[in-house]
Amino acid sequence: MIVDIHTHIFPDKIAAEVIENLSKQSRAKYFTDGTLNGLLDSMKKFGVNKSVILPVATKTSQVEKINSFAAQMNEKFSAQGIIYFACIHPDFENYRAELSRVKSLGLKGIKIHPVYQGVNLDDKKFLQIMYRAAELDLIVITHAGLDIGFPGVVGCSPKMARHVVEEIGDFKFILAHMGGWKNWDEVLTELADKNIFMDTAFSVGKIPARSDFIWKDEDLKLLNAEEFMKLYKVFGADKILFGTDSPWDSPATVIDFIKNLPIPEFDKNKILGGNAEKLGISG
Repeated sequence: MIVDIHTHIFPDKIAAEVIENLSKQSRAKYFTDGTLNGLLDSMKKFGVNKSVILPVATKTSQVEKINSFAAQMNEKFSAQGIIYFACIHPDFENYRAELSRVKSLGLKGIKIHPVYQGVNLDDKKFLQIMYRAAELDLIVITHAGLDIGFPGVVGCSPKMARHVVEEIGDFKFILAHMGGWKNWDEVLTELADKNIFMDTAFSVGKIPARSDFIWKDEDLKLLNAEEFMKLYKVFGADKILFGTDSPWDSPATVIDFIKNLPIPEFDKNKILGGNAEKLGISG
């Protein structure tokens, strides 16, 4: 069982324009057309059994509509391995009732994005949302570390994530991009003693760069096998989940990376899908 816990899609009508604009902003190429059908084709091609779609609300007015749509899509496409998460916005006033509705709709968790949503992870606005999510046993997955489209901006640093866990305690908390994109040394120093999860999305090998932009080789580097193993040895296989950030990376790249690591097969299987199933993402 291979479960990709970090993917994104866009409505068919705007997908082509949105994905090209984001690609130019980030200077990274894309591997699907950004649509649901594109994701399904990619899953079939590379042997991914289930994919979690993570919507982000950039306005409060989007929250209820997106979550209702997510529930409808789960009913329609769950048999094909599609699992939509819910969204929430830090300025959404009736967050307690909305998260209760998310739970009642059968959605497994919520996605937040401190950079896109303009509020730091350990701000009171997000803390109260995560408290409520923890009460409801909802998974919280957040963008963590730098963002390729917003150079120098960190809305979720490892230190902020540490503060969250110290405030809330243990809950189902996933820090995307191996705990903090390009903040990996700080992930080791700040979070080694905390009960957090992390995903592999857009974090291993090299940034898949567009050919029409000039990159410095150093800027393209993500985690190599040796650097990944440092995180593995500290956090253990039980805390790492396979994710691609599709359409921004190919499942083949990340799956091959994991399969070639010098770790036991049962740990590879945990990362590729077992941990997601244990969290209840795919169950």
